[in-house]
Amino acid sequence: MKKNKHFDYDLIVIGSGAGGSVAAHIANKAGLSVAIIESNLIGGECPNVGCVPTKALLQAAEIYEAAKNSSKFGIRGANVGYNYPSIKAWKDLAVKRTGTYLGEEIYSKEGIHVIHGSAHFINPNEVTVGRARYSARNFLIATGGKLAIPPIEGLEKTGFLTFHEAINLIRPPRSLAIIGGGAIGCEFAQLFAIFGTKVHIIDIAPRLLAREDVDAGKFIEERFKKQYSITVSMEATVDKVESFGGRKRLTIKNKQGESQIIAVEEILIATGKRGLVDIGLENAGVHYENSTITTDPYMQTTQKNIYAAGDCVGPYQFTHTATYQSRIAANNIMHPRKKISTDYRAVPRCIFTNPEIASVGPTEQELIAKKIKYKKVNVPITVIGRANTSDISDGFVKILADSKTGVLLGATIASPHGGEMIHELTLAIQNNMKADQVANTIHAFPTWSEAIRVACAKIMRS
Repeated sequence: MKKNKHFDYDLIVIGSGAGGSVAAHIANKAGLSVAIIESNLIGGECPNVGCVPTKALLQAAEIYEAAKNSSKFGIRGANVGYNYPSIKAWKDLAVKRTGTYLGEEIYSKEGIHVIHGSAHFINPNEVTVGRARYSARNFLIATGGKLAIPPIEGLEKTGFLTFHEAINLIRPPRSLAIIGGGAIGCEFAQLFAIFGTKVHIIDIAPRLLAREDVDAGKFIEERFKKQYSITVSMEATVDKVESFGGRKRLTIKNKQGESQIIAVEEILIATGKRGLVDIGLENAGVHYENSTITTDPYMQTTQKNIYAAGDCVGPYQFTHTATYQSRIAANNIMHPRKKISTDYRAVPRCIFTNPEIASVGPTEQELIAKKIKYKKVNVPITVIGRANTSDISDGFVKILADSKTGVLLGATIASPHGGEMIHELTLAIQNNMKADQVANTIHAFPTWSEAIRVACAKIMRS
């Protein structure tokens, strides 16, 4: 692609997270002149306040919990304690090691121009950042998302946490109400419960992890109640929040219309994110709806020289899908005659509770809604040797396959290292493999992945 001398850059990327940075590096290495505009932290949400810090804290919690329960293995762990400021310091180290704090330096060495500030389109080829104007032949919008804060009476006045603030607490709250029972809500519920916080989850959905298979939601709710005494209020809303006696008092209403009042030290909002689209898209002829930018399978918006990727696009708000979309956008910007399209048939989804919940493909409920005929098996993780040697007494591998052909359609895992196990099934579903092909593949003993082999063998006989 030849540089157009009428523009400042061949490509301007708006946002330095996974959805933007990948394309910026690819385009730069291919010889395009590239600039990145970033209004916040270099690297975006995931390494700074999202995936990396939360998983570092969860790792500390898992080790602490294992140490407390180590006596069954003959280890003396009765006096195990923790120092939360030191745990936070570990989290900060994990974030630092991602290299995001060197992000601008790395871009500069590569010749990518970093522009700090908020971009605003004035036409399809120009944006303003502050008082400056920048033009480009192509744009990639990767603005990410902003937290969705529910309009609850008294919430703003009383104050609340999001995961942005929760990762930087110097001590766990004594009690915590979490509004939202999705992945973020469940991860923080377990994290703080392990460190002694009394946790109450409230969600309007019928079950925890409502977007996942029903068995996953039931499993995690039962574990939360049994293992950590977490209180769960599903199909419930928070009508009002107020300060009372140095605490925060929530009025909760269930589906029957009955009210309950609870008082906690802190409130954590975990109700998801919405795409960040307030960047003058109308001026550029880029269509969006419900905070989501409209793109075709090639990541191209309704304006042919403008592409988009990441949380502002969907259909998933994962770092790995943003990376995937960014690669596709970069290819299609550079090679418009050899475009490649997205394929979301096999997108792995992971919730980093302990045990981990990992899924790929449609859930059972989605297959029913689409009237797709299927067969299923649900194998307890306890059938394999690794569960015995690790003293794991609960978990499962659930497989969904086409009722006639045996081609794998979807899967859900609740197991230690479930996030690693799911990739075997992701590869199988991506390549239209049958259950017997996985079942007939030799799996090492004793590994957690043996449960996948057992489940696939069992579904062949069902």
